[in-house]
Amino acid sequence: MPRFLIHWATVALSLWVATEIVPGIRVSSFTVLVIGALILGLVNACVRPVLVFLTLPITVVTLGFFYLVVNGLSFGLAAWLVPGFSVSGLGPAMLGALVVSVLSWFIGFFTGARDEER
Repeated sequence: MPRFLIHWATVALSLWVATEIVPGIRVSSFTVLVIGALILGLVNACVRPVLVFLTLPITVVTLGFFYLVVNGLSFGLAAWLVPGFSVSGLGPAMLGALVVSVLSWFIGFFTGARDEER
């Protein structure tokens, strides 16, 4: 359970940074940010693997670049599911997903949260 909470806090912090630096991503309150992080985690755990599987041929043809689109779609879906969390288009969604992914990895690497998962 503590690992889940650490990961949730990491994603929430990364999502907050994304809302600050990526134009077109907005959250209306801290509560929306925390719920958005939870929903983003659920979407990434449940929906994104299906999207990755369904888009595998085009991802292979584009040498993996289409994976950025899949991440953006997952990010946009999470925003669509949470009232008060908005993304103005696919571009900001892709950039936001990239920021959240990189920051989550970076924070997890330095806090040791990634070591616990192995």
